[in-house]
This record gives sequence, C-alpha cells and structure tokens, in this order.
Amino acid sequence: MISAGPLPEDPAQALPEEGGEAAEASELRPFRIEAALHGQRLDRALAVLVPEFSRSYLQQLVEAGAVQVQGRVVRKPSTAVRAGESGSVELRPTPQSQAFRPEPMALEVVHEDAHLLVLDKPAGLVVHPAPGHWSGTLLNGLLARDGAAARLPRAGIVHRLDRDTSGLMVVARTREAMEALVRMIAAREVTRQYIALGHGRWSGPAARQVDAPIGRDPRNRLRMAVVDLRQHAGKPARTLIESLGGTDELCLVRCTLETGRTHQIRVHMASIGHPLVGDEVYGGRPVDGLARQALHAWQLAFVHPVTGEAMRWRRPPPADLAALLRSRGLDYNRT
Repeated sequence: MISAGPLPEDPAQALPEEGGEAAEASELRPFRIEAALHGQRLDRALAVLVPEFSRSYLQQLVEAGAVQVQGRVVRKPSTAVRAGESGSVELRPTPQSQAFRPEPMALEVVHEDAHLLVLDKPAGLVVHPAPGHWSGTLLNGLLARDGAAARLPRAGIVHRLDRDTSGLMVVARTREAMEALVRMIAAREVTRQYIALGHGRWSGPAARQVDAPIGRDPRNRLRMAVVDLRQHAGKPARTLIESLGGTDELCLVRCTLETGRTHQIRVHMASIGHPLVGDEVYGGRPVDGLARQALHAWQLAFVHPVTGEAMRWRRPPPADLAALLRSRGLDYNRT
C-alpha cells in the first residue's frame, strides 16, 4: 500500500539482509562538546556530532566501549557531557551504515521524465532498507540507476508499498518534485487505487467507506490493528472499498486510499471480515498457491508537480494474481 508523508505504505522513515561484502575499516572520529550541548546525555550529543548514524547505534557503540571522553572510556549513554570536553568515537561498519549503496537491478519503468519516475514494483521487492533487509531493496536499485538519487533523501522515495504488494509507485528525481509530491500525498491530491482479493462472499453495499483508526496492535506489537484512539495510540485511516464481484468463497474489490497508514488496506479488509487471500498476518490463507497478500497497486493518478500536466497510469496485476482471478472468473476491469 502507499502512503504519504513519513513513508510505509506511508511516506517514509526507515532504512534496510547484510550484503556479505568484506568488512570495512573502523574510523576514529574526534569530537568536541560545544556550549549548546552542555549537560546533554552523551548519546544525544553524539547524535548531533555524528548525524549520519542513528542514536540507537551510537548507544551501542558507547556500551561497547568505543567512545572516550577526556581520555576515559565511557560506557553509559546517559552520562552528561560538559562544554569544552573532547573525545573520540570509533565508528564501526554496520549493516545500516552500508545499506545505502548502489546495487544494479532490473526495474520496470512505466514513466520517466526529468523530475520523476513511475515504477511497477514486483511482489517480493522491499522498498527501503530496514532491519532484516539491509540490501537488495528498491532504494539500492535507484541509487545504481541514477547517480542523482544519492543527493535526495531516501533516493527520492516518497511512499512505500509492502514487500509482497505489487504495483505502481512514484519516485522523485529532483528535490523540487520530492517536496511537492510529499505535500500532494498528504493533501490527498494523489489518487491511489488497489485491486484486492479477500476471503468470503461480499455482503452489504457495493461501495463501503471504512473509517477506522489504525495503530499498533496492543496484543501483538509486530502488526497493526484498528484501535480506539481513546485508549491506544493511532491515526485516522479511511479507505473506500468497492465490490467488483466474487464467488461464495472470495470477493474482488477495488480500494481507494484516502490516508496512507501502514498496512491500511490489509487491516481494513480484515476488520470488515474479508482478510486478504495469502495475508496470514491478518487472518488470510493461501488460495491455489498464492501465498502472498493478494494486493496490487493498480492505478496512480496526479497532476505533475512541475509541469502541471494531468497524468494517470494503470498496470494489470502480475501473473500469479491474474491467474487466480481468471480461474475464478473475476474481472478487475469491471466498473
């Protein structure tokens, strides 16, 4: 699913299996505590002084004895620092630090101009480096394809699709386009439609607006859930779900995102009793060999952020999902 602003099926904040390359040499980085950092925790000060590394990683370095202050090894990240103190941190290569590397890969480009790319992402491709996937991501492929991508945050990625979701994504090629696309997604000026196959016969109205906040599942922090905002943290989430036909066992729907929360369509479909085929995280199960979530980003439309041209793209579902639809006599082109 797509999202806006900070990325996940929402615009993005994240990073990315280890690359298996030879370990790089450590770097000893000297530092001096400035007046503005006086009294701060050591880990917070280091996050300012060495901004290319995450605070959590710098905490690990402190605890591992890789940081000295005034010639003394300091192992507590909470240690307060004083203005004028000097020290050093031994920066050791990590999967995170090696994640943003070019890796040539075949990418299916649907549209390209000076400001943006539209891609048809295959199922199985992780969009952005994250724990467990520090290489082989779309971001790595973008860095290899276009040297200018390295000058943009997240190589120009403004929204994400889940690893096993296929379909259309837009990627910025310039800072101007990136900033505009993030604003447009947040303002719901980008139309994002998906084809999804759920379990069970569809019941109720042909079009259903699901307006249900999404947050971390309080019983399982590894998944998302519809939550009561009076009791749990979460964000508003809205999806228009339209029936395109079905059988006694399956329902084919078109989903239009009005917000972009993590796993939004998957969670909303499960919440109304139609978990996606293949989506075992949210109660689905494989059907006829399709073991990934049956979700495809079918249509993407927006006004070009630089030229002002109205643009729209559609891509048919990939072979595995298309074969399942044909075998059940289901047509995703139905209006």
